[in-house]
Amino acid sequence: MNPPVSVCEAPPYREIFPVDGGNFDDAGLVSGEIKSRLKEMGLVKDVVRRAALVCYESEINIVSYARQGKICLEVLPGHVIIEAVDEGQGIADIRLAIQEGWSTATERIREMGFGAGMGLHNIRTYSDIFHISSEEGLGTRLKMIIHIPREEGPSGGEGSA
Repeated sequence: MNPPVSVCEAPPYREIFPVDGGNFDDAGLVSGEIKSRLKEMGLVKDVVRRAALVCYESEINIVSYARQGKICLEVLPGHVIIEAVDEGQGIADIRLAIQEGWSTATERIREMGFGAGMGLHNIRTYSDIFHISSEEGLGTRLKMIIHIPREEGPSGGEGSA
């Protein structure tokens, strides 16, 4: 097993993953791929976990509310940048939408176990930097930044933030 990557060793990397709106059968595949890529790079476990979580929540939002979208992953020395861009209905009230428990999910989405109103709240919570913009009828853009710790913990893979 490779030792965890430090802030100065993270390789420059960029990849774009398409996400099909409405395709609940494949929901979670993109975030799983991103998690695998970050693990292969040797990033510390906490960074991988947080990145996978924000990717998953973003992916589920695209699948649930958009016609199509994409998740862009960029790894640079010092941080991981994740952008989720969709062509969907947009968000009418962003301040309300990021509140814990707020949801506009349809009954169909709720029956599948989604739509608890935790997506944007979790994304904001697990990102070190979070930006959101949305225009009704056009779509939503999320940008999440997760810092790669400067120091590695003695147990290998558990870095300090």
